[in-house]
Amino acid sequence: MGRNTGLKSYRSVAFRNFPRTGIPPAFDTYANYDHILHTLVNANCIPDASKIWWDIRPHHLYPTLEFRVCDICTKVDEAVCLAAIFQAIVAKLWKLRRDNMTFRVYPMSLIEENKWLAVRYGVRGNLLDLGQECSRPAQDVIGELIHWFLDDVMDELGSREQIEYAFTILKEGSSADRQLTVFEKTGDLKAVVDHLIAETAGGLEGDG
Repeated sequence: MGRNTGLKSYRSVAFRNFPRTGIPPAFDTYANYDHILHTLVNANCIPDASKIWWDIRPHHLYPTLEFRVCDICTKVDEAVCLAAIFQAIVAKLWKLRRDNMTFRVYPMSLIEENKWLAVRYGVRGNLLDLGQECSRPAQDVIGELIHWFLDDVMDELGSREQIEYAFTILKEGSSADRQLTVFEKTGDLKAVVDHLIAETAGGLEGDG
């Protein structure tokens, strides 16, 4: 409506109005997830698993996880970066599982709080450090995720360069920051749309 919402992401805000969205519950086994799914299908609540819209879910056609939490990236490099980070997180958790190790499970309320902080303030705000139980700059928390948690899998996956592009995003800001800058300069939503078109097309042309 031509007003700044004060948010750095809107996807999750819009999705909150729908069922089966947001952060998924923790499942001890895949069978537990399967039970929920079949109950919903058998009750005609949904036709299939594609109608489960959690931030992360098992894909209903392919044997993989689908991350759905992000807004659409307007730069190819940013999209590749996020995909590489997600891949590395899955690879790391798989290695822990293989070695009979686990990662601590935090309360849903704290994870929800962190999601809200990300939605509200973006990469230039703070996030909860759930291990230290304090608030820290998002740049530090994300940097720790990359250097401490993912470091041993990045080279195995051949994605260190793509993952470390996150530091460029942290330094220069996200697409949300760029869109807000355009709007602040012009006061014109059409200018924001033109910016998005140019930025998206520029990335595609660069790959061509």
